[in-house]
Amino acid sequence: MMRRAVRIGLVQVDPTIGAMEENGRLLLDGFGRAVAGGAELAVSSELALPGYPPTDLFERPDFVTRLERAEHDLVTSIPGGLVAVFGSIEARRESEGRPFHNVAVVAERGRVILRAQKALLPVYDVFDEGRYFEPATDASRNLFELKGIRIGVTICEDLWNDRELWPRRLYRIDPVEALVAQGIQGIVNLSSSPFSVGRDEVRRGIVRHAAQRHGVFVAYANQVGANDGLVFDGASMIFDAGGRELLRLPSFRPDVGVTTTEATMEGPLDWAAPREAPAIEQIHDALILGISDFFEKLRIETAVVAVSGGIDSAVVTYLASVALGRDRVKTLSLPSRYSSKGSIDDAAALTSALGVEMRVLSIEPMLEASLRTLDPILVGRPPGLTEENLQSRLRGVLVMAYANELKAVALTTGNKSESAVGYCTLYGDTCGGLAPIADLYKNQVYALARYANARAGRELIPESSITKAPSAELRPNQRDEDSLPPYDALDEELRLMVEERLGIEEISTRSGRPIDEVRRVVGLVHGSEFKRRQYPPTLRVSSKAWVGREYPIAHRFRER
Repeated sequence: MMRRAVRIGLVQVDPTIGAMEENGRLLLDGFGRAVAGGAELAVSSELALPGYPPTDLFERPDFVTRLERAEHDLVTSIPGGLVAVFGSIEARRESEGRPFHNVAVVAERGRVILRAQKALLPVYDVFDEGRYFEPATDASRNLFELKGIRIGVTICEDLWNDRELWPRRLYRIDPVEALVAQGIQGIVNLSSSPFSVGRDEVRRGIVRHAAQRHGVFVAYANQVGANDGLVFDGASMIFDAGGRELLRLPSFRPDVGVTTTEATMEGPLDWAAPREAPAIEQIHDALILGISDFFEKLRIETAVVAVSGGIDSAVVTYLASVALGRDRVKTLSLPSRYSSKGSIDDAAALTSALGVEMRVLSIEPMLEASLRTLDPILVGRPPGLTEENLQSRLRGVLVMAYANELKAVALTTGNKSESAVGYCTLYGDTCGGLAPIADLYKNQVYALARYANARAGRELIPESSITKAPSAELRPNQRDEDSLPPYDALDEELRLMVEERLGIEEISTRSGRPIDEVRRVVGLVHGSEFKRRQYPPTLRVSSKAWVGREYPIAHRFRER
């Protein structure tokens, strides 16, 4: 059966939070490109005009005023012959409830024809939309007509409550069902759905299912770019009423694409889906985008990294050099009496291969002076953790001083395995303004190093940094496994606890590790919450990063 067709454009933009005028220009440019491609309807992402998520910027007196002005300027500039849909907010005049609605603005010929209110407001993981927004008063009214085609408007979470997909639904209503009952032939969905490994596959499944179940086309526009620790991958898509993918935009970069929602269900599609990237490539690209946007949106030129010769600092330095360019990355080698020649050589080999500047500053003079000052406190006891942490903190002092001098941001080099169990030093190796790999387990860091070398076709990260036993080198002959289980085991135990949220017995059974070891690891995770609270912003790439996990610091619950 042939249905009426409409030419739809997806406008995938990278907005900056609070830069309403600039975001408006990005949207207008995208709408213009969509028109050039023959689009009659163009759809962009959730809160594209203010940027997502604005959080408590909503409280600033002129935020809404400037947003309303930017919205007016955008609406009155939209090209003729185009219906444009973009995300914004709407201030509520009622005296009860939250102060705003999260809305999709539908505009044509210089005027707003619909403000579709978001119905389902997530309050979990990294989302806290119930803090600001009031849900839609009636989701079934979120529709408009184009060429006689009734099109329903949904915003992100509104698409995620299908009774056929979720055994336990978070919400009592399904906005899609409410719209289908109104006789719609298509759905547009404006999203700001953050990246995590495997998330794009889940999204495509949800969009495809909605199209097939309800017999409507679905145009899904997702944000791209990074705002603080959240990375948005884009990958916007359109499915026809038969569940066939008509269009998919690339991941991790802005783009505009146009296609026709024809209702012919037979015959080949004149379109080839993008290559499915392996998980490690997706992580790589997400982290590059996260670093690049963090510096671009803050208008900061330079990154500083402390290079130890180990795998973590090597990978962070590599990522920064790709994201920013080698001239914008400055490194410090900060050896002590316990630093091996091999580690110092590895740091030099890394920076040479990447073409980034490295300066060497020994911490020995500072360490000796500090130990003399602390002698009345430390006298009569053997060297221990205090002396080890002191070395890390002295390195932190130098890293931050160098960053201050350059007006730069220091990048923290810790990984998720270490921060999980507290194998890090507050105000030492945890200092910095951004933690690029803090959502990667140790073995993912190794995998990323191997991918980086394979991608370059040469050894950027020294093989010895990849193969040698990991060590903080804070005491003679120290190895990480002196204090922790082997990383292969630790990473799996942590994944089962953090991502799958299993109990101690299940973790032991699934991982094959002794229950006493698992109990100790779980205890370390709980006991290190105070450190993670003070960690720099972390680029999120997993389904459960520390930023979306809320546990008390002071509690007496002990898992058995």
